Amino acid sequence: MQLPKPILKSGQTAKPGGELALLQTIRTRAAAIPSSRSRVRLGIGDDCALLRLKPGEELAITTDLSIEGRHFRLDWHPPESVGHRTLARGLSDLAAMGARPVAAFLSLGLPRELTVSSNGKPTWVDRFLDGLLALAAEHHIPLSGGDLAESPLAIADIVLTGAVPRGKALLRSGGKPGDRIYVTGSLGGAAAELAALTQSPQCFAQCTAASKAAPHLYPQPRIAQGLWLRKHRLASAAMDLSDGLSTDLTHLCEESGVAAEIDSTALPLGTGATQAMALEGGEDYELLFTAPASAKIPHKIAGVAITEIGRMRPTKKKQPRVTLLTEAGPQPLEPHGWEHFSAGDYT
Repeated sequence: MQLPKPILKSGQTAKPGGELALLQTIRTRAAAIPSSRSRVRLGIGDDCALLRLKPGEELAITTDLSIEGRHFRLDWHPPESVGHRTLARGLSDLAAMGARPVAAFLSLGLPRELTVSSNGKPTWVDRFLDGLLALAAEHHIPLSGGDLAESPLAIADIVLTGAVPRGKALLRSGGKPGDRIYVTGSLGGAAAELAALTQSPQCFAQCTAASKAAPHLYPQPRIAQGLWLRKHRLASAAMDLSDGLSTDLTHLCEESGVAAEIDSTALPLGTGATQAMALEGGEDYELLFTAPASAKIPHKIAGVAITEIGRMRPTKKKQPRVTLLTEAGPQPLEPHGWEHFSAGDYT
């Protein structure tokens, strides 16, 4: 049964732990997030949600899948973190396009035991919603529908919609030779935190959904920074850093038809991060963007540091797409970040 459908018929009661009860819980909790009628005309309660955009806007749509054992582990990650990360992944995509969030749609596949309370404690899915809805409220994005199913594995699929002025979205394809390369925040912090937590898995359970200083468990999507870059028309190309700088910068270069060189000494390392973590770790959810050399990029945008790390250059035969400038001289920077369907461990 899909979330937008009617929850209960007249006189019908929801069985504790059943689908109808969970749907009712989600609908009630989602309604607590303030939403603008100008964006969501009709949310949960019908076969489809109805969204309304402003004149002259385009709809940006992104989807992200989170799977137990691949993106999170039930014995490691607090449910609040799983919920937060589920939404943060999609919000980061909207940030990279310079889009303002409009509505979220959540589909959950869950083992039954994650929906049932033990000893009167909140269920796993209740705590998952705590994390997801707290971040949704922070970014004023209403949960407007979705789907539920019983599943042998916990799976969360988030679909987000955003709005951007027609023809003004930030794209990966606009980088040009001579453009400077920038990143928001710091790099490698998520990989460093994950490495530390895997050495002491009990630390996962000690973290709370209120934590803002845990880049792996509670990444902060750069919505405000993406909106600023789009509004001021300074970025020539942009994307979010989810798979590691070496991989994501290669993608941006390929889409723009250019090459890049990165100054290894300029990389803003996160707490405990090594250069390898910054280049290959992934899940930082920072913004990677380019801008003309003449553009005046501030040192901070909405309180988040901006660092210039390199420049775009023309492609040349027999030269690497991305070069890392080191004290030992230029080195090819191969894309060794995260890639599904390739050999590798969690996550």
